[in-house]
Amino acid sequence: MTTATMTSAPEVKAVPDTVTAAFEDFMQAFEAFKEVNDQRLGEIEQKLSADVVTRDKMERINRTLDEQKAALDQLVLKKQRPALGGRAEAGPEVSEHKAAFDAYIRRGDEAGLRALEAKAMSIGSGSDGGYLVPSETDSEIGRRISVVSPMRALSTVRTVSGAVLKKPFSTTGLATGWVSETAARPQTNAPVLSELSFPTMELYAMPAATQALLNDAAVDIEAWLASEVDIVFAEQEGDAFIRGDGINKPKGFLTYPTVADDSWSWGNLGTVATGATGAFAGTNPSDVLVNAIYALKAGHRQAASFMMNRKTQGEIRTFKDADGNYLWRPPQTAGQPATLMGYPLAEAEEMPDIAANALSIAIGDFRAGYLVVDRAGVRILRDPYSAKPYVLFYTTKRVGGGVQNFEAIKLVKFAAS
Repeated sequence: MTTATMTSAPEVKAVPDTVTAAFEDFMQAFEAFKEVNDQRLGEIEQKLSADVVTRDKMERINRTLDEQKAALDQLVLKKQRPALGGRAEAGPEVSEHKAAFDAYIRRGDEAGLRALEAKAMSIGSGSDGGYLVPSETDSEIGRRISVVSPMRALSTVRTVSGAVLKKPFSTTGLATGWVSETAARPQTNAPVLSELSFPTMELYAMPAATQALLNDAAVDIEAWLASEVDIVFAEQEGDAFIRGDGINKPKGFLTYPTVADDSWSWGNLGTVATGATGAFAGTNPSDVLVNAIYALKAGHRQAASFMMNRKTQGEIRTFKDADGNYLWRPPQTAGQPATLMGYPLAEAEEMPDIAANALSIAIGDFRAGYLVVDRAGVRILRDPYSAKPYVLFYTTKRVGGGVQNFEAIKLVKFAAS
């Protein structure tokens, strides 16, 4: 192996200050990855095995790609977070609510919020669970979560005022038939309806602050509160939407019953096997991805996305098509997802690693397939007594979720059959 053919693995650089610089570093790492992987494939073709140095180099570059992609995602996320304070053109009602809420958070003064809720004929009060946060803070928490959690961003989200959303779903359409002009018209069969129920569960966080911090007028209390709870809410939600058991939390799509896609029936999610236990098939490993794509009906296939974790994504990054083109493609621009075989790829660390019988890859029209249910409002209860000298802020929201269309999501199973 000559020095000219050797390609050094790029070092993991410090996180760049701008999204553009991070994206450029990521693309440079991907070009180095392709060069070393092509070298590895050439060695396999000539000597039936790749050089150990080449394999190690490619693994280092693969890890570098993952780390630089994570750094890029964090910079994009930070850039997409607008400031909570200083919003212009707020109406008088909004300004009044914000002022009253600020007085409650900083000093425990409930008078302003009590007057507002009485004016609005609201049933909420300090004695039965706290006060609603201003609409700006409520919507800002939701917006940040939609960026962090891929499931919330990909799924249908419904806001309800009750505790449970019940949704009828027609599993069969109306029966029809052809008749002549004068023939009798017998009554057709009615559609079969299935009622789906999505209860909302309570998700909570309890950040603490000193009274000195609350007394500091320079501190943006709403921004502080949102930054404390948004990430932890997003992490809990993201995990529940994928693998939650449905007990005091949403039901994740991976916990529903599964069957081989050839035997699919309503109430189950269809699976497509890789053909090898705990691995991709030894020959034509990408065939299972093609089979999973075409297991979806055309309408769902057009709006489909892949979902997997970082390790699985690293495994498929080496796959090529018959023409030698990589199936995994980097984002076209910063802030866009990578693609796999032309479909967007959402990275979710809650998806399982590749293992025997693991359901490590999902593909589907998640907007049609999964429903997230939000009960309107995020509530805050101020508690200055339980943890003196700290003031606790018991912050709650109610969230539910579950599969609403069992045809719209397919899973790749790492099994022989």
